[in-house]
Amino acid sequence: MNPYRTLRSVVRFSPVETDRVERRLARAASVDDLRRIAKRRLPGGVFDYIDGGAEDERTLAANQAAFAAVTFRPRVLRGLETVDTASTILGQPLAYPLVLAPTGFTRIADPEGELAVARAAQRAGLPYTLSTLSTRSIEEVRAVSDGRLWFQVYAWRDRGLVKEMIDRAAAAHYEALVLTVDTAVFGRRERDVRRGFSLPPTIGPGTFVDGALHPGWTWQFVRGEPIRFANVVGRDVGYGASPVNLSDYINTQFDPALSWADVDWLRSVWDGPIVLKGIQTVEDAVLAADAGVDAIALSNHGGRQLDGAPAALDLVAPVADAVAGRTEIICDGGVRRGSDILKAVAAGATAAMAGRAYLYALGAGGERGVDRVLEWFRADLVRTMSLVGVGTVAGLDRSVLA
Repeated sequence: MNPYRTLRSVVRFSPVETDRVERRLARAASVDDLRRIAKRRLPGGVFDYIDGGAEDERTLAANQAAFAAVTFRPRVLRGLETVDTASTILGQPLAYPLVLAPTGFTRIADPEGELAVARAAQRAGLPYTLSTLSTRSIEEVRAVSDGRLWFQVYAWRDRGLVKEMIDRAAAAHYEALVLTVDTAVFGRRERDVRRGFSLPPTIGPGTFVDGALHPGWTWQFVRGEPIRFANVVGRDVGYGASPVNLSDYINTQFDPALSWADVDWLRSVWDGPIVLKGIQTVEDAVLAADAGVDAIALSNHGGRQLDGAPAALDLVAPVADAVAGRTEIICDGGVRRGSDILKAVAAGATAAMAGRAYLYALGAGGERGVDRVLEWFRADLVRTMSLVGVGTVAGLDRSVLA
């Protein structure tokens, strides 16, 4: 017997991967894996800004725990030959029921920032929501994407500035406005307080140590353009030309007196769909439906505002019952797998929304990391729909949930 031939029959040597990003991503099988990789690659303050929540982070944990607490009622022998994940939101098609959430300061995770996420979202057939506090402008993002773009707005004290940004979004053919309504004041994010985190990051002894420990990120950071609030560059509200304390900035620039009258004003200056992001009670969901908004995002800002706010998933069913189809529902917070998207839709949501998941992916592998996680979500959804015995998104309802 020839030992070499025997060995060849049972052992195959994998090809050597020379691409560092692909080697890194090959070690990941889940969003949690991407989070661990991002934690190793990013400076501590940057990672904590992405990863952290308000105060004791109970609501941050509750968002994921709510999904974990829901189990399935799988039906078998259903004769499913194919599974179709296609859906719609705001009357337009979705490859599967997910919207990419707005996240501020995305370039701290990767130099391409919002541009990378917008391109990945277009390839995946999903809408991408650009934050007011983005590090790439309304126009820059549209220039790299022919896909569905939404624009998230905060209620600045300067309504003229808000109107200007809305007009720019309209001119760039953004599809919808997403008004964030849960930031009357800035939540106390204690990880950022401990780090003394500011944007752009301040330079001090700790910065040099952290930079030396994360050379890849540091080299990209120092070679890139300055990280600024791209949509307000040149305005007197400050735009990050020098480091700013986020809490002071938001408490100074944003209007705490936001009310339902401002929703009416928004409608008077915008012809497209309006989404209210930050609804956290059934009562406010009903008021939003009464006001005629096109969609509501049940959201606690990723656990970054009020610690002790309800988990987003827990609100979906009671809100769906209360609004009775008068407005579409987006479940924002805690999505880490395609099965979470299924749970949200089965409970009564039109779609789910995810932000941290793609930020971890961006920090772990740049644009290719975002592509990877969006591919996972779709594959997860196909597999889970097959295993619960439902072939279409329209067929998902609470009967599949235990």
